[in-house]
Amino acid sequence: MATAPKQPPVPGPPEERRRSNFIAESWAELKKVEWPGQNQVIQGTVVVLVACFVVGVYLYLNDQVWKQVVSKVFLGQ
Repeated sequence: MATAPKQPPVPGPPEERRRSNFIAESWAELKKVEWPGQNQVIQGTVVVLVACFVVGVYLYLNDQVWKQVVSKVFLGQ
């Protein structure tokens, strides 16, 4: 005879209290955060974009060099 699968327990008041307590504490911590200003966000974005560009150019050039090396040395073309 097959038994019905167990249902997860319905959240009771203690779980709801813990959840609301977690949300309240999280909100309180978020109020303590010193959020960056617009200038800081723009500067950080520019730094990331420049770093991505530099790394991309480096990888592209490295790929072109190794493509030639592999083509000539390993494939004999």
